[in-house]
Amino acid sequence: MPVGKLNLIPLTLFLLVCFAVPVTAADEQSPPVPAVWTVQEAVRFALDNSPDSRITRQRIDAARALVEQTRAAFYPRVGVSSQYSQTNTPMYSFGNILNLGEFNQTINFNDPGRTDDLNLTAGIEYRLYNGGRDWAGLAAAKAAAAASTSEDQALRGRLAFEVVRAFFTIAQAGETVQARQSQLEAIAASLAVAKARFDAGALLRTELLNLEVQEAGVRENLIAARHGLELAKRGFLNLLGLEGGTVTLDPLKDTVMAPSPDTAFAGRPELQSIAAVIRGGEARVRQAEGGRYPTADAFASYQVDKGYDTLADGSGNSWVAGVKVNYTLFDGHRAAAAVSEARIRLNEARQQRRKLELAIGLEVEQARLAMRQAEERMEVTGKMAELAQENARLNRERFKEGVVLSSDLIEVENRLTDARVRQAVAKSSHRIAVADLRRAMGLGQFENTAAPETVVPVAAASNQNRGGGE
Repeated sequence: MPVGKLNLIPLTLFLLVCFAVPVTAADEQSPPVPAVWTVQEAVRFALDNSPDSRITRQRIDAARALVEQTRAAFYPRVGVSSQYSQTNTPMYSFGNILNLGEFNQTINFNDPGRTDDLNLTAGIEYRLYNGGRDWAGLAAAKAAAAASTSEDQALRGRLAFEVVRAFFTIAQAGETVQARQSQLEAIAASLAVAKARFDAGALLRTELLNLEVQEAGVRENLIAARHGLELAKRGFLNLLGLEGGTVTLDPLKDTVMAPSPDTAFAGRPELQSIAAVIRGGEARVRQAEGGRYPTADAFASYQVDKGYDTLADGSGNSWVAGVKVNYTLFDGHRAAAAVSEARIRLNEARQQRRKLELAIGLEVEQARLAMRQAEERMEVTGKMAELAQENARLNRERFKEGVVLSSDLIEVENRLTDARVRQAVAKSSHRIAVADLRRAMGLGQFENTAAPETVVPVAAASNQNRGGGE
């Protein structure tokens, strides 16, 4: 039965429109901001909202899209095409006459005249064999996706540590402000006593001036401490991906726990990433070696032809099917060079893994030593602050009685403030050292942190969606 003009053209346009519809992705929404930050809430928020974290998620999605793109080699390629043409070239015009079933004995082969043809063709092609290149390409794409996932886990680990460090840096800055404020209050109280004694004629003018100068210096130190606190809060918000807002912390909740001493660092995402790179390199070698083998394809097509002008009554249907094999006898040593390059890159990746293992081992040992040092400093500074507090109390009483000079009292107050600041630094350094050790070992910052996303090994995944291209 002839196919009419109104049946072919709308069908072709419909197919083109269906495959040209764009797909848009929804924008990511920011999580709610808590009124009081705990360290665990801060880490969780940063992992969801930080630009760095979102960038790596986009890279993972791109790597997964590449896997799906590589899978396309295992499916048949189906296509449709349509065209309308007119010609008076003898070869094409005679071909139109044959396709439309209008041949008769009166046709002049050298000058068959002008003909037209509306053609609609549907075809299918399937790769039967190409030396295993498609399978190797799929394995390499899966390895790249696994490497991207591991890189994301490494970045999330570094980001979580930076958030913990920023969190406890704020806590340290807050304690420093409190120490400076306490020093100012103590100096102000001593200054009030000194003024009373000066008015009573029991204190020299120089002693009073010493305390007034000290009070001005303490005020300056307090201003600097408050400025440092605001800068620490600004850096904290920046890590969270927030442009502004108030920062209120609860540093006593969700403490980061020290890992077990016998914990190994085999779970470091960087090691998993380089392992995936090596698997991808091995797959690239197999893919390059596949270039030495032939390719085999099966194909079939069906076409419909209809004339409208010179051969208005003509129409015809036809089909073709078969198998084709291609084999390159000589390629100028291109395949051999590709195999050599792939093997060199694979060996380079293996050496990078060895270098990374040594570097991570040193990093873990340094983190362990830093944590031990922080523990010892915390014990020493705690005792120092306790002794300095008692010493300051006694000297303030003695200054009221006129036994201690203002210079001696100033020195005692400075030692107390220094001890309090050192204690704050030691506590913050210990918490940060614990977090750094967990990061170095490839652990989450909290025991209930979700495990990294599981990546299907290439060897196991290669049995899925089996198709052509082997």
